[in-house]
Amino acid sequence: MRADIRHVTEYSYKEPAWDSFNEVRLHPEASARQQLKSFHLLVEPEASSVTSHRDYFGSLVHHVHVHERHTVLRIEAQALVITKPLTPPPPVPLSALDDLRGEVTEFLIASPRVPRGEWPEVFGVTRPGSNDDLSAFLGDLTHQLFTQFTYKPGATSVRTTIQEFAREQQGVCQDFTHAMLGICRTLGIPARYVSGYLYSGGEMVGADATHAWVEALIPGVGWTGFDPTNDVLAGEKHIKIGHGRDYPDVSPVRGTFYGGGQGSLDVEVRVYGEQPQ
Repeated sequence: MRADIRHVTEYSYKEPAWDSFNEVRLHPEASARQQLKSFHLLVEPEASSVTSHRDYFGSLVHHVHVHERHTVLRIEAQALVITKPLTPPPPVPLSALDDLRGEVTEFLIASPRVPRGEWPEVFGVTRPGSNDDLSAFLGDLTHQLFTQFTYKPGATSVRTTIQEFAREQQGVCQDFTHAMLGICRTLGIPARYVSGYLYSGGEMVGADATHAWVEALIPGVGWTGFDPTNDVLAGEKHIKIGHGRDYPDVSPVRGTFYGGGQGSLDVEVRVYGEQPQ
């Protein structure tokens, strides 16, 4: 699928701000599943400097510095990406992970937003046996969380903990993803948080901002995406930016500034998709 992406982040301040330093993670990754054709980052007022580096997880991070005084800071990312369909993973016993866990411990241990806990029991998930099919379990888990949780924008914030979400089980893709990560890691299934975009085509939710889903490690297949917010595999309509342990590792835009006073944030994401005939 051809995906044309426009992502606008706009900060408005009641008083002039200056020396704004921002860390921007909006550059889609290039991989066997998706081809990045172009990427542009536009900043208003004009940035004093824009540099970039690869973070620990391999994502391209841009550092944007705006020195001059401003009451509005606008950061627009434009990208053109070609994605490929995802083939459903074949049956694999859970025990096949035994020899792989030592290589991916960072996606098995607790992280700031996914602490240690009995998350399968908290969310009513039956623990699989060592000979059970890992691929089928992940698909069933995706479906269970999709039907069990309620998608409700505004019910949570980026600071909502997994413990808080567990009480009401209402929230957005970030919350669904953190819950599935906690369940998988407790069961010894390596899993990581993915940030990206979604072409909904009017069929799925979570496309009005950056989207989140889970990648779980399936032996013989590799990291495979599961989207519990929409009860689907993360296929050609999912455009990946990057991954980490949880949301703070892939936060789209964050930064500091002087002055400004009370400010407001507005985010607009548009993904235009065109599937081959």
